[in-house]
Amino acid sequence: MSTSGANAKDPLKLFGARVVQLRNQRNWSQERLSLESGLARSYLGGVERGKRNIALINICRLAEALSVTPDELLRFGSDKKAR
Repeated sequence: MSTSGANAKDPLKLFGARVVQLRNQRNWSQERLSLESGLARSYLGGVERGKRNIALINICRLAEALSVTPDELLRFGSDKKAR
């Protein structure tokens, strides 16, 4: 049984991929985003891999650090658009 289709719809993985996308647009390392957001780098790595169910307060911290609104982090369908 293939899990690739399930992963494509997993909100934790989609959110993590969105964080990676926005972080990479800024040419930031995980360490830099960790410092800017106040979140531990190991926690951030788990979020990016879709292994952590991130709390709302941490979504807001990431959004602020990345200079986007929290809803921007939840725009999984907009990954293909250049920003």
